[in-house]
Amino acid sequence: MATARPLRAYDGGLTGVVALLGLAGAAWAVSVERMSGMDMGPGTDPGRLGWFVVTWVLMMAAMMLPAVAPFASLYSRTFTDGRGSRLGAFASGYLIVWTMAALPAYGLAWLAGRLAGGHSAAATVLAVAIFAACGAYQLTPVKDRCLARCRSPLGFMLKLGAYRGRTRVLRAGLYHGTFCVACCWALMAVLVAFGLMNVIAMVILAGAVLAEKTWARGTGFSRALSVAALGLAVAVVFEPGLAPGLHYTAGTGGMEGM
Repeated sequence: MATARPLRAYDGGLTGVVALLGLAGAAWAVSVERMSGMDMGPGTDPGRLGWFVVTWVLMMAAMMLPAVAPFASLYSRTFTDGRGSRLGAFASGYLIVWTMAALPAYGLAWLAGRLAGGHSAAATVLAVAIFAACGAYQLTPVKDRCLARCRSPLGFMLKLGAYRGRTRVLRAGLYHGTFCVACCWALMAVLVAFGLMNVIAMVILAGAVLAEKTWARGTGFSRALSVAALGLAVAVVFEPGLAPGLHYTAGTGGMEGM
């Protein structure tokens, strides 16, 4: 199978890329502000669903928009009028899909909160399951197909170009967002093991997603992520602190560590 060529920022024009990167930067700033002063340790209460959804969308905008910016800008350039509004509509459709993903994420975060601290063995099982699922999914044909769509989207562009109607750009964002969620859901689930409000983990995973989608060696990097996740699935059995979102360590030992 031919190696997919990653989409470069210059393919879609600098202005649109800068706009989405600016939006991502703003989302980072607001996300960090919302998380400041919160308990970041294991067993963190995800809070009410509405608060969690808003926080989740901000997190996904911060983490995912840099990786999707080149494609979104390229797609918006296929229209000669209203490129700014087209880009906004595409990004809105994309984020709507990630908003829907907040529901299973909330359920997983709620489960992690119940297990952390009081059910150490069950928390370890959950950590193993999260890491193992991530590692295994990275090797599946579904992951390969979705990643290929994001890395070399020429065929994708032809399909989206066939959309008609006033909502076609929004629908294109929804369609692309669906493939993106299918590509990255396992990596996002790892956030629960590392701590859903862990800014360092967010930065690392955002960098991993960006490398997968835009680096020339992104496909091989995706395989390396699989090996790392499977290694963590084994190692966390012997060192539960490798999943700080599920286990108390010396630095997160309840009130004493705060």
